[in-house]
Amino acid sequence: MATIRDVAKLARVSPATVSRVLSGKGAVSEATRRRVLDAMAALNYEPNALGRNLRKQETKTVIVLIPDIKNPFFSEIIRGIEDVAIREGYTILLGNTDNDVKREAEYLRILNAKRADGLILTTARVEKDHILALARQKPVVLACEYLLDADVPSVSIDNVSSARKATAHLLSLGHTRIAHLTGPLHVIISRDRLQGYQQALHQHGLSVDPALVQEGDWTLDSGYLLMRKLLALAHPPTAVFAANDEMAIGAIRAVRERGLRVPDDIAIVGFDDIAYAAYVDPPLTTVAQPCYEIGRTAMEMVLHLIRGEPIPQPQRVLEDRLVIRRSCGTPRRRNDKGSGARMPVEGPIHQSKGRGKA
Repeated sequence: MATIRDVAKLARVSPATVSRVLSGKGAVSEATRRRVLDAMAALNYEPNALGRNLRKQETKTVIVLIPDIKNPFFSEIIRGIEDVAIREGYTILLGNTDNDVKREAEYLRILNAKRADGLILTTARVEKDHILALARQKPVVLACEYLLDADVPSVSIDNVSSARKATAHLLSLGHTRIAHLTGPLHVIISRDRLQGYQQALHQHGLSVDPALVQEGDWTLDSGYLLMRKLLALAHPPTAVFAANDEMAIGAIRAVRERGLRVPDDIAIVGFDDIAYAAYVDPPLTTVAQPCYEIGRTAMEMVLHLIRGEPIPQPQRVLEDRLVIRRSCGTPRRRNDKGSGARMPVEGPIHQSKGRGKA
């Protein structure tokens, strides 16, 4: 294999001049640069990128941590991250933590050992102080989540507002007994979505029934099991707002197994607008997050930090939207027992026939 000295000899320049041509730094005339490039082509010379990066104390690698690789929500975020990374000559090291704090901490140690240039966290389970200490020394960006009272750059949506909007939609259809399947409540976005649900009820003069708030773990199984628990109540809900689509889909299965129908007997709303949401039967009403944009923005932020550049807007909040599909049905007509009889609608409600781009 040709070396940099071979290129220098053929181009009749010093190895230092070849290095300047490769790095694009330093004064080199156009004629000399062309002679070096021609010599590289003639010798089929390939620069040793690893060696060059080591000399510059760079790995051109960014770690991306996700809590559950099986959850399809993260695929579009990763795609947004990768598109920017490839464009800028970076490699992504994808870490699946399985919601395990120890595994997350191990990836943070990899960053601390300078085996990566930066870190994007789509999950933040380790102690806040640990993340803050790391962010003071290394480029760290939070995607989807954020830290309260901290200046770690982040990109997310307003989860409180989004959850309030989803619950308000069920209230607008005449539901007053609405359950909420939360994510793990040690996670800030789970607490935000619970807060939005509670705010919507309070704004409509309704109190929160603790029996209707059940904590899940984002999975299909937890949605299924929690829905079975709700259906066993003496006074079950007529509607459910799940904190993510997987739990909502699990809930739909439980309703069907009980011999009930969605939305005729129980209306269901999810969150995230994963690809399956438009294809489950009935298609799921849900909150669509701009996942690709979240990933793209997070990667651009971490590159700013790696290069020592200021981030124009360190805390970014992107727009979400409520996608109306058939899992909520039409407005309900209440009787004295609060049953779920349907009433005619003057004109069709807006429904989405597919996911659409966030």
